[in-house]
Amino acid sequence: MFEKLKPAEEHYREIGEALTDPAVIGDPEKYKELMKEYKSMTPLMEAYGAYCKADENITEAQSMLGETGSDEELREMLLEEIETNRVQKEKLTEQIKILLLPRDPNDEKNVIVEIRSGAGGEEAALFAHSLFRMYSMYAESQHWKTELLSGNETELGGFKEVSFLIEGDGAYSKLKYESGVHRVQRVPETETAGRIHTSTVTVAVLPEAEEVEIEVNPADLQIDTFRASGAGGQHINKTESAIRITHLPTGTVVECQDERSQYKNKDKAMRILRSRLYEAKMQEYNNQIAAERKGQIGTGDRSERIRTYNFPQGRMTDHRIGLTLYRLEQILNGDLSEVIEALMMADQAAKLTAQADDAK
Repeated sequence: MFEKLKPAEEHYREIGEALTDPAVIGDPEKYKELMKEYKSMTPLMEAYGAYCKADENITEAQSMLGETGSDEELREMLLEEIETNRVQKEKLTEQIKILLLPRDPNDEKNVIVEIRSGAGGEEAALFAHSLFRMYSMYAESQHWKTELLSGNETELGGFKEVSFLIEGDGAYSKLKYESGVHRVQRVPETETAGRIHTSTVTVAVLPEAEEVEIEVNPADLQIDTFRASGAGGQHINKTESAIRITHLPTGTVVECQDERSQYKNKDKAMRILRSRLYEAKMQEYNNQIAAERKGQIGTGDRSERIRTYNFPQGRMTDHRIGLTLYRLEQILNGDLSEVIEALMMADQAAKLTAQADDAK
């Protein structure tokens, strides 16, 4: 494992030097490309550098042991230093193993999140709005930018469905675990008998696809315009600014009516369409390696119930990893870090296990 890292370290050093080259600095595209690679390699190279330093410290302390003579205090100090660095090496070895795992090529991408209300009618739509708010607040805590792409609001302020873009470094790497069915258990405001209702909402997290990744033939598109409908907005039912795009080869349909401008709605709808087609392409690839991914958390099937939000008990349970937290209010206010970190660690552990099994 560590033999592989020596040439990587040299390559990392060369990139660092190239980034100070005036010719590279003068070429924004080249500079951006090299900086992206440098940043992606930095955590691994820093861990490897710390590992090498700990190894050097052990070697140096061991060589000094033979020169301690009858100085027991110095001997104890050297033995303590050897043990401290040995523990450090073990920790760094595990960290490096994780950093060497094959990276998801989409991890650094922006994401399009689609939330749809499922079973539960208006209560499900209200919870869809709660999840939209939760992800928006989490994005804000990560210093990411959120942009509403399309929303179908209900009269009580819920969402039958909503699509929004989250832009930021590593957005997909953290949010990809959110795809699936989210279940809510609570007493609706409209429930006079105080009975707990169970509703469901479906979340899909799509990596935003660039035009170069998914080429869409204009001849494959059927584009319809219509008057926007739904709650709110002065332009509602006044102009035919809403857009419906149908991708004929796959039957994928995207609607967008949030903007007054037909052009802006078309642009947003195309972004969603490209990302859906890209996700379908990635899903096809993932199905080919499904056996290897069985034990992984991954990005989850949309039909899989992944999480329950129980209001009477103030708890959230993630069923994939058996994680239960009794701080529902904070989670719905965007404090998702503990949940996402636990999912990332479980996914990494599963990948390490699969890697070890493959090596046998």
